[in-house]
Amino acid sequence: MKKKVNKRNIVPVLLAVALLVSFGCTKKELPPPPPAQPKPAAKPAQPVQAQASSAKPAAAVDNLLDFTRKKDPFKPFAAEPVPQAQDKPRSAGVARKVDLLPIQSYDVNKFRISGIITGLNENTALIIDPAGKGYVVREGMLIGINDGRIHRITHSTIEVVEKYRDDKGHLHKRSILLALPKKK
Repeated sequence: MKKKVNKRNIVPVLLAVALLVSFGCTKKELPPPPPAQPKPAAKPAQPVQAQASSAKPAAAVDNLLDFTRKKDPFKPFAAEPVPQAQDKPRSAGVARKVDLLPIQSYDVNKFRISGIITGLNENTALIIDPAGKGYVVREGMLIGINDGRIHRITHSTIEVVEKYRDDKGHLHKRSILLALPKKK
């Protein structure tokens, strides 16, 4: 049941809405503010006491590219280590150097091999010191208290070469083999 909308009632309602919309949309513009008058420049006040400053006066334009007093950003923070003679073996009476690695504090025979990894380019091994700490070693690394150097790592052994001087001062080489334990 539809009610019929009376056309006479629609026309006054539409006129009222149109009037409200037209009056509500007008924008009232405010008059522009009067132009600001420039203020007279204020004179700087004279200081009561002369200011004592540690700041240096501004440098000349020529010194802008002078970097002689600047820190080098590419220089490392830590001092570079002094190269040490690795080929000089120590005799029994010579004091040890202070900056030795922990792997150099035990005799070579005290280490045990836990595993060997054979690779295409080089082999690596995991060895364990008497304290139970593990180290991953490669050929050429120093090991042991006599500055032994790992000469070769095979699939089952590590060969360590130690250089030492006898009582007469002659240089000798000693080769020590550490073998991977057999599986039980």
